[in-house]
Amino acid sequence: MRRYEKFVFEAEKGITFKVSEGTSGELIVKACKQLSITSKNVISELPTVSAGKYAEVLSVYTDNDGNQAVVPSGWTVSGVSKENTIWGKDVSVVIYCIPKEKVYDIDWTNPDEVETLQRTYDQLVWTPANLLEANGTLDGVSFTEKFGRRNFRNEEFSESEYHEPLTGELALQKESVDKYDGYYSTRYDISQDEETGKPRSIKGAAPWTNIDYPTMHKIGSIIFKSETITSHLMYGAEYDTREEWVIETKAKTLDEIAKDSTKWGNYWNTNGAPKKVVKTGSREEWCANNIYDFTGNVDEWTQEQSKSSYRVIRGGGYDGDGDDCPAGCRSFYNPLLVFQHWFSCHALY
Repeated sequence: MRRYEKFVFEAEKGITFKVSEGTSGELIVKACKQLSITSKNVISELPTVSAGKYAEVLSVYTDNDGNQAVVPSGWTVSGVSKENTIWGKDVSVVIYCIPKEKVYDIDWTNPDEVETLQRTYDQLVWTPANLLEANGTLDGVSFTEKFGRRNFRNEEFSESEYHEPLTGELALQKESVDKYDGYYSTRYDISQDEETGKPRSIKGAAPWTNIDYPTMHKIGSIIFKSETITSHLMYGAEYDTREEWVIETKAKTLDEIAKDSTKWGNYWNTNGAPKKVVKTGSREEWCANNIYDFTGNVDEWTQEQSKSSYRVIRGGGYDGDGDDCPAGCRSFYNPLLVFQHWFSCHALY
């Protein structure tokens, strides 16, 4: 067998190589998407936090592939491998809002204990916008953004149709994504705490439904609020960026997003569908990259607009069909009608 003195590895822009030694002495070379550091990016200046650990301050988590995610103070990175790997099929970084004194005794290898955590503490999922292709739009015309809307179903983006001005809160979100390379959104449909009435993102709860847009917008601004994190009702740019992430990691295909989401959502025509709204996180097959009920079950308000003051609904509900209202579908309604919603979060500087 011929021996070589030099090896040359070539890769497209954004790809790097991680070299390690295997357990049997073999050399392992793994191609990984590379973290992009922009002029405004401050990730390298943040203190670090490990999987299964509590973030005392705004910190950065680095997974085994060298990819990174910002972790707000007061939140804990999951100790489950599929919940602390940033890039790949049906993996992501999940953070839990667990009191500090309870974190140290958690056995993340115990499925029953993890199930209890999921049903008890709020959870958010990181979307690594910096690792995506630059095929999104913020102006409705130029599709050159990693963070931005995607036109999955050949819909018209214009001031008279679907539009989303890059001002105010959305402009701040864009600035945050540029600075921290991604953003968080809720892992589950939002539910309401039975005792306090506060909105929650936990497993096994009844989704909070029958709420109009103004009420949802108000709740979105207060669900998660601290010195290093704030929240808001999701924009179209956030919804579509998350869908693009699901496609690029091969968790779902473009057709499963844009044409027919029947097999991975609670729709009327889903095989074995209960024909009603179900509790959050009720089926594993209705999950993509650790986000449950991404499509189907309940319709979700967003801040994207259509026509004049109408707001855009995404995701589809249990009473519709998955090939008629798939994940990528947009519908617009009077903001005084009642639907469910998603919340998105971004870290503050």
